[in-house]
Amino acid sequence: MTQGPLARLRRPEYTGENRCVPCTLANTAIALVLAAVVGSGWLALVGGLAVAGGLAVAVLVVSALAIWLRGYLVPGTPELTKRYFPDWLLARFDKAPEPGASGLVDDDTGAYDGPVDPETLLVDGGVVEPCADVDDLCLAEGFREAWRGRMSALREGEAEREELAGQLDVAPESVTFEEHAGGAFSAFVDGTRVGQWESRAALLADLAAGRELPVWLDDWTRFPTQTRSQLLGGLRIFLDTCPDCGGPVVAGQETVASCCRSYEVVAASCDECGSRLLEVPYNEGMAA
Repeated sequence: MTQGPLARLRRPEYTGENRCVPCTLANTAIALVLAAVVGSGWLALVGGLAVAGGLAVAVLVVSALAIWLRGYLVPGTPELTKRYFPDWLLARFDKAPEPGASGLVDDDTGAYDGPVDPETLLVDGGVVEPCADVDDLCLAEGFREAWRGRMSALREGEAEREELAGQLDVAPESVTFEEHAGGAFSAFVDGTRVGQWESRAALLADLAAGRELPVWLDDWTRFPTQTRSQLLGGLRIFLDTCPDCGGPVVAGQETVASCCRSYEVVAASCDECGSRLLEVPYNEGMAA
């Protein structure tokens, strides 16, 4: 189908849900200044208030159309914004979930007053154990098989909504999901965000583990939400097969680009389908 002239000018990577709000605000300010310069310049050099005003309005209309279609007026604005705007400002407008901010939103609930080190809790509960052939921790075989079975059942039944509703003790119809660019998921209950995950695969892993861990950890229901999210997210590092597509899991350092900024992360992803399982901010200490 032949595209119209406006469609050919549109840049979907910088508009719609991918629109960079700081880029739009900066270019709108530039358009206002440009319109004022053109209008005042005409008025000073040629005269005629009506013509000067018309030219200023025309500049504003053309600029607004360019920003609406392309996301920016000045070429290269997205890259310039990422380079020169402070990261704290860009993060406020970024629509993608923050790296490392995965799982349920902390609601400060829970009455557990014991140690909250995830590794210690998982080892003490028999969920992970020393590996047989390397100096590291591995999933206990019993938990591995039970977790895989629950992930498979959730995936085949496409039961994420019902499972999350059950774990939160809310009605399934009140739960909605929003998928972000790059495959990240956010969950909402009656319009209030209750959690976010790097992908459907990460969501499947957490939901399955959230159902299985109470069998292994006696204090699970007393843990604060933050502790439960840390335990669930930490378990994903032990996955060697993807919960969504079944392919192998690979890990490494990557540069992640969102609508507003770029940053370095250490990530674990499904090799076949590209689903992100785990993403944490990279720091120089990790290379030591």
